[in-house]
Amino acid sequence: MDRRRFIGCSVAAAVAASLPYGRTWAAKVAGDVAAVRSGGGATTLAASDLQQLKDSLRGPLLLAGDPGYDVARHVRNQSIDKHPALIIQPSGAADVRTAVNFAREKDLLLAVKCGGHSYAGKSTCEGGMQIDLSSMRDVRVDTAARKAWVYGGSLLGELDHEAMSLGLVTTAGTVSHTGVGGLTLGAGFGRLARRFGLALDNVKSVDIVNADGQLRHASAEENQDLYWAVRGGGGNFGVVTAFEFDLHPMQRQVIGGAMIFPFDRARELLLAYSEISQSAPDDLYVDAIMSAPQGGKPGVFIFDTCYSGPADQADKALAPLRKLGKPIADKTGPIDYVALQRSGDTTDPRVEGTYLKSGFIDAFPAKLVDTIVDGFVAHPDRNTTVFFQSCGGAIGKVPADATAFPHRRAVNNMFAAVSWPLPGDSAAHVGYVKSLWATLEPYTNGYYTNEVSNEAQAVVDANYQGNLGRLREIKKRYDPGNLFRLNANILPAA
Repeated sequence: MDRRRFIGCSVAAAVAASLPYGRTWAAKVAGDVAAVRSGGGATTLAASDLQQLKDSLRGPLLLAGDPGYDVARHVRNQSIDKHPALIIQPSGAADVRTAVNFAREKDLLLAVKCGGHSYAGKSTCEGGMQIDLSSMRDVRVDTAARKAWVYGGSLLGELDHEAMSLGLVTTAGTVSHTGVGGLTLGAGFGRLARRFGLALDNVKSVDIVNADGQLRHASAEENQDLYWAVRGGGGNFGVVTAFEFDLHPMQRQVIGGAMIFPFDRARELLLAYSEISQSAPDDLYVDAIMSAPQGGKPGVFIFDTCYSGPADQADKALAPLRKLGKPIADKTGPIDYVALQRSGDTTDPRVEGTYLKSGFIDAFPAKLVDTIVDGFVAHPDRNTTVFFQSCGGAIGKVPADATAFPHRRAVNNMFAAVSWPLPGDSAAHVGYVKSLWATLEPYTNGYYTNEVSNEAQAVVDANYQGNLGRLREIKKRYDPGNLFRLNANILPAA
């Protein structure tokens, strides 16, 4: 399939046909709008400028009070409640260019939203411009070339659905309503990452609108510096309007699901996991989850698995887990891969108030296990969770400087999180995770930028490790004014 034909015709036509043209942006802008500048400080957007912007777009421009504004401004973490001065929902790359040019010219704080999964709410903002990519969703698969062309606002479930229907896959997270863009640009862990690499390792090219409003194609052959930087540099360099992914043949049925054990075995099971997760074959993915639900219900320890290799090797791959004794419940078994990918959609906690900290660990010592178990405190008013995501395998076979993502040595990605019903006082819950994390952080070596909170700049810089210098030079070239700053921000080189 021809990439440019796909981007220029197929998706644009499909999106345009589905857009609700009508009164939402046929109405005239009523008056001037107060806004916030990129670096802070107040500004005012003249009604005439907003009207000119509105008239130049095919997609809607939403202001406070317009139908759809409140849906667009919200993100998955419902404790985040911000109000952009204006929201643009582009119909395609042309609208993205128009939006970026307006934000740059007016020096507006700019947020870009795909799936809205940022725990810290980086895909929305108070008083700035939000570019909401939810109208830019489509996936096309070329079975002969084993490629997928994915529009910039697409969700992981759409990629899984289209590719797997043709016997092809790529690494695509663990929750189907996650945005492809946010997941991929930061790294892209998932149930197949140990086998096929991170999502960013499977990116062959991107189309991206940079801060100057230009649409560029970046690949190993074209704009190579930009191609290197977007694979791990997050949204620092622009708005990706389309991705090209490598796909891999895989059977639709895998072995997956949860093995649930009593919480009082947590120390023993974590010690076992520290060995199992590092010695597992590349086609076995295992997460370990310690969870105590709100309401005073008993906590549990869960192994969440996905084995995607040859069926006759499944028992051997899962044997170390089976040797741990009889669980309370064993939900592992043959399952449709796409169904497994959707299995966490309704339990994803970000529909409540949430707070999370994350860090990569390059080793899993017994002392870390003791620190976790001793510091874990259940609470009746919150869901308390510490969990681990498998790394290693194909992830670790890529050199640290081959992409902007440097954390190839990690054996696990460690998380501590709480969620609580809204409305509710967040202070005690957030304070608990911060205090717990202070005891766990010494075991970490960097963190997952997709789960960025509000780390100090020195912490952000250190997280890019040996790749920081090159990233700052590329940032200077493509975003010298730091327009794209609501992320794990890379400051332009001086």
